[in-house]
Amino acid sequence: MNARVPPSSLALDADVTRALIDRAWQERIVPELMRYIEVPAKSPAFDADWAARGLLERVLQGAADWVAAQQVPGLSLEVIRLDDAQGRPRTPVLFFEVPASEGRDGTPAPASGQTVLMYGHLDKQPEFTGWRSDLGPWTPKIDDGKLYGRGGADDGYAVYASIAAIQALKAQGAAHPRIVGLIETCEESGSGDLLPYVDALRSRLGDVGLVICLDSGAGNYDQLWLTTSLRGMASGVLKVEILTEGIHSGDASGLVPSSFRIMRQVLDRLEDSATGRLLPQGFHCEVPAERVEQARATAAILGEEVYKRFPWAHHDCGGSTVFALPTTTDPVEALLNRTWRPTLSVTGAEGFPALKDAGNVLRPYTAFKLSLRLPPLVDAASAVQELKTLLEDNAPYQARVTFAPEGAASGWNAPTTSPWFEQALQDASQGHFGAACGTIGQGGTIPLMNMLSQGFPKAQMMVCGVLGPRSNAHGPNEFLHLDYARRLTAAVAQVLARMP
Repeated sequence: MNARVPPSSLALDADVTRALIDRAWQERIVPELMRYIEVPAKSPAFDADWAARGLLERVLQGAADWVAAQQVPGLSLEVIRLDDAQGRPRTPVLFFEVPASEGRDGTPAPASGQTVLMYGHLDKQPEFTGWRSDLGPWTPKIDDGKLYGRGGADDGYAVYASIAAIQALKAQGAAHPRIVGLIETCEESGSGDLLPYVDALRSRLGDVGLVICLDSGAGNYDQLWLTTSLRGMASGVLKVEILTEGIHSGDASGLVPSSFRIMRQVLDRLEDSATGRLLPQGFHCEVPAERVEQARATAAILGEEVYKRFPWAHHDCGGSTVFALPTTTDPVEALLNRTWRPTLSVTGAEGFPALKDAGNVLRPYTAFKLSLRLPPLVDAASAVQELKTLLEDNAPYQARVTFAPEGAASGWNAPTTSPWFEQALQDASQGHFGAACGTIGQGGTIPLMNMLSQGFPKAQMMVCGVLGPRSNAHGPNEFLHLDYARRLTAAVAQVLARMP
């Protein structure tokens, strides 16, 4: 690693900042996160009765109570609740505000009058299967410096880390800009409720010059990572119906086409099953030259870890362990495949009995939940319409084929990094990790980022997070790497103090 930047060259004292933040995490944040993990506050897409169940309200109010208890000087906060056009409740948000402040030594607050927006979310993905026998999605456990449980890393920690970073500024008497926080409870469902809140709060958000979003990933746990792009997403249910009820397969097969075979034919219009390449050109875009160069630099840092980080299936073959293979072992191509190229995943199925219940019956229908990841520069709404037309038209055997869209969000490509922001990132990474800041695209989707880039086109975007190798958000054994989270929090405080 490179030598750490001396504290005198940083806007905050690195050692003091780390000590303050380490104590905050140990004494106040980790216990609160463990309570948060215990609550199955699933996002509305996975809990239709979320309003009646009250679990989203519970975790949001718990976060609000915790923030209030920190007694940050000047901080005001409120839980905001809106209804939709039909009078139904939208998922609530937490909004907080800290006025700009001059330094204890008389250093003036940033003269630009710009605001920093800190973002996170508290809703969670569902349980999923395959958790280690001593772990569970709603049973927090610390093991080997990692806090296991659903939602801690993705990204329940964000609001707590944001407040700890602000407290580190206040404790050292550092000048800082105006800061607002927006914590939502609908992100895992595509942030469908967020835009009405952004519209309602627009005048209170102010002139946003920096967005800090802590809902992203890291290439490793050795340095600060800045996310430079996010893929978009389109999802929905593709259903193929050929019969009105199940029929004895011995009687009907060979005459009645299998709904599964029709499903395969329909999906062949979308994807080359031999390579995984999506066939419609409209789902692709040219990768900007800057992002290709960044992928090469990141590949040089991560090497084979780009693909070895995943839990590949394996089996014994003649006394040797054979592992399943990725689509490519070229680290540069691997990075571009997961960040700038469209990909289809089937994430759920209906119409299939459990194996123990499967008799000799030709099933009447097959339904797949499709998740289509889109390149950052492809418009998601247009992609959904193209997808629906492609899948539904001219169905084989005149079967009833329907695609019901369930959500779409366009991706995001980061704006050009300004000199002050680039220097602040590098200093923060060197000061708290002893290594240069890395850049990486992410294959996931954060709908807010595209909204904010459109609303605040001149804002710098500090999109980062704790989802590093094997942290496994959305899957089993999700964990929060505690040391990395503490260092990331310190880096955030450093960047806040450097905003001009």
